[in-house]
Amino acid sequence: MRPLARTALLTVAVLAGAVACSATAAPAPSAGVASPAPTVAVQRTAGEARTLVGGLEVPWSLAFLPDGAALVTERNSGRLLRVTPDGTVTPVGTVAGVRPAGEGGLLGIAVSPGYATDRAVYVSYTGADDNRVVRLTAEPDGTIDGAAQQVVVAGIPKGTIHNGGGLAFGPDGFLYVATGEAGRRDPAQDRNDPGGKILRVTPDGAPAPGNPFGTAVYSYGHRNVQGLAWDPAGRLYATEFGQNTYDEVNAIISGGDYGWPAVEGVGERQGFIDPLLTWSTDEASPSGMAYAGGSLWVGALRGERLWRVPLGTDGGVGTPEPLLQGEYGRIRGVTATPDGSALWITTSNRDGRGEPGADDDRILVIPLT
Repeated sequence: MRPLARTALLTVAVLAGAVACSATAAPAPSAGVASPAPTVAVQRTAGEARTLVGGLEVPWSLAFLPDGAALVTERNSGRLLRVTPDGTVTPVGTVAGVRPAGEGGLLGIAVSPGYATDRAVYVSYTGADDNRVVRLTAEPDGTIDGAAQQVVVAGIPKGTIHNGGGLAFGPDGFLYVATGEAGRRDPAQDRNDPGGKILRVTPDGAPAPGNPFGTAVYSYGHRNVQGLAWDPAGRLYATEFGQNTYDEVNAIISGGDYGWPAVEGVGERQGFIDPLLTWSTDEASPSGMAYAGGSLWVGALRGERLWRVPLGTDGGVGTPEPLLQGEYGRIRGVTATPDGSALWITTSNRDGRGEPGADDDRILVIPLT
């Protein structure tokens, strides 16, 4: 394992211990430089990255279809693209109502677990008045009418920053929605406000059975969550943008309060759940995240790298390894292929904060060996 380019402040925790504690009495793990968890799972390592396609405009997220192709969102254009493993790009629709501004636009995408029969595709986007999640339907020829929308979740606060936007179906079959607090800070602690939360809903948008407060809210006290991933044991992890000091990866439990705006990083304060690990903001600004081959793989925007975070079989984390550092610029989306043999990664160099090259933005493919 290569040494860190910069020393990251890390917090090692055992998720089983966190789950056993109530959300109002979470223990505070100790801070320090992590050593690998003693029960690290079998690890796959990253092979050489290659460019699958280039010339895209801020590809934000992607989700795989049953045939092995992926649907990709473009944040500013509102387009949905179908990208095949051989690099063929086909526009299949444009989502109506997208109002890109600042960090907002067409964001996350998730394909229904029952796509073979329901042809349902879910996207999150910034509209005129809010951030929302809608369900679209793919036609037999693969095209998608972006105006024919069924609203699943509406009323998520929008802003020029912190729009969240991550979408993923969990192993329980429910849809998880990552939201930002839209720069408003305090409402992240208000369980009646959908901003700064992870929401858990049915495919039709109702609060999922078993949610901790009887609403769509699953966890709260978040600043800006974008990446969501589950390990083989069904444990949920989320990336979180810090403010000035610490970015985070959190182990998410039902009803958990993750501290924002009272705490950034490890606070060791009663009632708040501390992160599994933190980075300085110049090393990360973590967006997309995937689980594959025994590790979490985290895309870093400002940090311009891909982090490999080894996971223990107990849910603890080992020492992160930086990959692609400075090679492709800002890394946004990270998605594992359904068989876990590779990662598809989107760059975000045309988002107003990067330095785009002639081939940007790209989708990269990294084999896992």
